[in-house]
Formats: sequence, structure tokens, C-alpha cells
Amino acid sequence: MKLMKQLLAMATIAFATAAQAAPAVEAPDVLVKRISQDVIDTAKSDKAIQAGDIKRVTELVESKILPYVDFQRMTSLAAGRYWRDATPEQQKQLAAEFRTLLIYTYSGALSQIKNETVEFKPLRADPSDTEVEVRSQVNMARGEPVPLNYRVAKTPSGWKIYDINVLGAWLVETYKSSFASEISKGGIDGLIKTLQAKNKALASRPAAKAK
Repeated sequence: MKLMKQLLAMATIAFATAAQAAPAVEAPDVLVKRISQDVIDTAKSDKAIQAGDIKRVTELVESKILPYVDFQRMTSLAAGRYWRDATPEQQKQLAAEFRTLLIYTYSGALSQIKNETVEFKPLRADPSDTEVEVRSQVNMARGEPVPLNYRVAKTPSGWKIYDINVLGAWLVETYKSSFASEISKGGIDGLIKTLQAKNKALASRPAAKAK
């Protein structure tokens, strides 16, 4: 899970690099830039977040990040072919537990944001495209910049992020193998129980120490 923590930490920093609802015509790269700057400014200035306060971190993630993430699609992609076999209730529970897991993982990363900055690349897309990739890099205080890309899709409620790539690894693909392993052992319910147990364990420790 070390790689997973690193992936989500970098994704958080980039998310964290106008919390008001975005105009429907807002370009996907402009949207991601706006969210990122808002979150990073808040994370850097909020002492509770820097101290790892899970309640404050959750409020930040819920209000400024989650409205722009398509968790239903992200979860279905991570579950792969098994998603079709799940009942509507199982799909709902799985998406909720996956979302909670990511929130807890984000919390540890948010408290570590210090002097990182994010630089976005020119968007390569046609106006008619409904799915695009927004490319960026995280400039570290020490070391080489870290490439970070987003897959974004146009939905009836605006552009939504449904996958993130850090150092060549897509978040969904990283989870896909572990999800498949758990499903093969205990089915969809088994995966849901595993995520519930993981979330319970993460909730019992300081956010900054979540792994």
C-alpha cells in the first residue's frame, strides 16, 4: 500500500494546487486548476488540517474535491467486470466505502502539503471532446517534478474527474488488482467488508498517520 499512499498523496497535492460551482462552459483544465489552487491554499493555511484533524480534512475534501469526482464511474472501473454482477445496493455500498477510503488516505496527504506547486500543461483536446486528459506536474521543494495527469469526462452536471495518473500509474488500475483479488475470495460482499474494515482501522488512528 506504500505505492497507493504515494499516488494519493501526489494526487492530493495536485488537487490541492472558488469553491463555487463551476460554470457549465468552464474548460476541464481550467476547472482542475481552480480546484487545485483553492484546496492547496486552504490546506497550507488551516492549522487544523496541518495537524491532521480528520473532521476538518473531511470537510475540505467533501466541499472542494468530491463534487468534481465521479466516484460511481471510478468505482465501476476499479471493480471491472464484477461491477455488472453487483446489485444496485452492492454498487452503492462499494462506491461509498471506496470514497471513504480515499478520503482517509487524502487526509494524511493534506496535512503534509508544504511548499509544493503545480504546473499545468496545455490542454490537447477538441471543443467537441467529451473525455480529455489534463496533464500537470508537481514541482517539489527537493527533487525532480512529478508528472500527474487526470482523466476527465463531461457529464450532465459538468466535467468530472474519474481517474488520476501519477508517475505513469493510473489510480483505477492500481486498485483494480486488489479489488479483483478480494472479490475472488469473498465476492462483492467480501470486498465491501474488507473496505469497511480498512476504513474502521483508518478512522481509529490520527489522519496524518493513515497508511
